[in-house]
Amino acid sequence: MGGVLALRLTMSSSMRVPARLPILALAAALLIGCTPVVNQRGYLPDPVAEASIDVGKDTQTTIQEKLGDPSTRSTFNGSAWYYISSVQKQIAFFDPVVESRSILEVHFDKAGKVDNLRHFGLKDGHVVAFETRETPTRGRTLTFLQQLLNATPGAPISGSGGMGGERNPGGGNGP
Repeated sequence: MGGVLALRLTMSSSMRVPARLPILALAAALLIGCTPVVNQRGYLPDPVAEASIDVGKDTQTTIQEKLGDPSTRSTFNGSAWYYISSVQKQIAFFDPVVESRSILEVHFDKAGKVDNLRHFGLKDGHVVAFETRETPTRGRTLTFLQQLLNATPGAPISGSGGMGGERNPGGGNGP
């Protein structure tokens, strides 16, 4: 009788281990899924190359050799080059969060030589509020069906305010 009880206890405790395995695997998968993903984007800062820039001596060509192509250039006269880098962290499906951002501005004079170097960070940025209103346009807004019928030759749009005597290009008897 003691052997049957020992067999039942052994089977009962061995049955619990496989039942815990999927739960432990699920917990591990959830923890791995919540691991943050860190992305370095843009220019990779090189402090040695930046320190080697001589203001007043280096030209656009030498800056391009030292730092590479800029992320962007100033819009109007191209007298400033910007090297932009940012580090973003994203956890699971949430929106990414910008951890840091650095901008190196290399400003050139009219002769094409380095005039000034400036560094900007995340704290130097400004939030820009975009306007969501739309500018009203003159004229009539056509529905999809009206546009479809207007594209068919000979099918006039009812109520269109066309000029008097104008004929439909398809040859129909439109207004």
